[in-house]
Amino acid sequence: MSTLKIAIQKSGRLYEESLQLLKDCGIFVNNGKDQLKVSVDNFPMEIMYLRNSDIPQYLEDGVVDVAIVGENLLVEKQKKIEIVQPLGFSKCRVSLAIPKEVETNDIEYFQGKKIATSYPNTLKKFLQENNISADIHIISGSVEIAPNIGLADGICDIVSSGSTLFKNGLRETVSLLNSQAVLAKTSELSTEKTAVLGKFVFRIKAVLKAKNSKYILMNVPNEKIDIISKTLPVLKSPTVIPLAEEGWSSIHSVIDENRFWEVIDELKDKGAQDILIIPIDKMVI
Repeated sequence: MSTLKIAIQKSGRLYEESLQLLKDCGIFVNNGKDQLKVSVDNFPMEIMYLRNSDIPQYLEDGVVDVAIVGENLLVEKQKKIEIVQPLGFSKCRVSLAIPKEVETNDIEYFQGKKIATSYPNTLKKFLQENNISADIHIISGSVEIAPNIGLADGICDIVSSGSTLFKNGLRETVSLLNSQAVLAKTSELSTEKTAVLGKFVFRIKAVLKAKNSKYILMNVPNEKIDIISKTLPVLKSPTVIPLAEEGWSSIHSVIDENRFWEVIDELKDKGAQDILIIPIDKMVI
């Protein structure tokens, strides 16, 4: 079977979460990030640790087959790369920010102004779409200090919690792009590597589904089984087990994390009792 070459960030915010995802998928790395390439014993995969900014080019050139990379970087680099699977972690946004003493949030503020950024292509496209003419200053790092040293009137950078902006006397005004980590692939994959990728994506989906779901057990009067079952739509059908006490059953199912409390309240209102919630490690449907 062909070996799938995957690139992950060799340092930074995506590194730890990427390795954790591989581990959750049952893929164990033999050695650490100090080497460019590392092998995997229990899955046909080879891991390459690369600089984050280099990953899109490696993908486009076919040096690596797939990569875990920020969606914002793919948009910025404008490469011919296909997103295979959103991964749900390292969520952030590319946003405009201005000194906190500036009161307006109107994008017209940037008309004729200087904007410092590490995302010139994303920013340029946004400004063109909104008919804003501004002077773009490209900075490779520490963009947030630009207004404080008089280099720019505002910035365009990635924002997650906003704490870095706050520490530098800035505030977010307009979001240009919402981003998260994604699994992306090169445009050309052999049939064998496509098959390996399919197995990998299957594992990823099982892990992500489990993280977004909870296993639920409850005791229910038998006359309420049908109405309560309709509140549990995640699986094809809940498991119903008769209890020792006559007239009662135990219902087992799965609920979505995003609707957790809403569903719990509804179940209680419909007669469910003794509700237990259990985390799920993997979920294969």
